[in-house]
Amino acid sequence: MRFREFWQLVDEVLGSAHGRELTRSLVLGGLDHRTAVQALDDGVEPRFVWHALCDELDIPDAQRWGADTRRQAPPRR
Repeated sequence: MRFREFWQLVDEVLGSAHGRELTRSLVLGGLDHRTAVQALDDGVEPRFVWHALCDELDIPDAQRWGADTRRQAPPRR
């Protein structure tokens, strides 16, 4: 997943204003108690950040990838 794809999913799945605020303010235990933005700035891969954000918000797998059915879910590893 590229940074561009991460931000597109944030906007589509969470809403542009609300999603952007969550990435700056919501501290995620799955990211060593960092926000999504802090984790990205620290070099964490966007797909790991996306999974941690979705896990924290209890977003079902079926809704994590937005409306684009061609988009494939990146592996969790």
